Amino acid sequence: MNKHLKQVLGSVLAVSALAGAASAVAQQAPKPEQLIKWRQSAYQIIAWNTGRVKANVEGKYNKDEVVKAANVIASLANSGLGSLFAAGTESGKGWHDTAARPELFKDARVGELAGNFSREANELARVAVAGDVATVKDQLGKLQRTCKACHDDFKAKD
Repeated sequence: MNKHLKQVLGSVLAVSALAGAASAVAQQAPKPEQLIKWRQSAYQIIAWNTGRVKANVEGKYNKDEVVKAANVIASLANSGLGSLFAAGTESGKGWHDTAARPELFKDARVGELAGNFSREANELARVAVAGDVATVKDQLGKLQRTCKACHDDFKAKD
């Protein structure tokens, strides 16, 4: 077999393998319950890290802890959380019943609210590095207001 034919066959086999893998992945899309679990888990991690920052600005301030927590929040805010709100996850159960209200899946403001959350989370991570407690506390408040803006309209009340 000549060198060119081997390269072509190799390319065809590689493309076939990739297509087969892509087909398998597409067939194994996460179930709504799994997406809800991931969503609930991500927001619990955000809440825990927000609490870590809050404890530091209200108590003994540890810059390293604040930086770590702020980086986690920013990472999750920029991780594509919106994909966890896929069709079919408007209701159902993950670790517990979803608290997302059906309006969240229809309202055009959701993208803007998510963008605000990401922007303020990134700013919290940025100001945490400087270590000024007052600035971090102020930015934490801005971040928490973005959470509240979404929760007020799109999260079922406990």
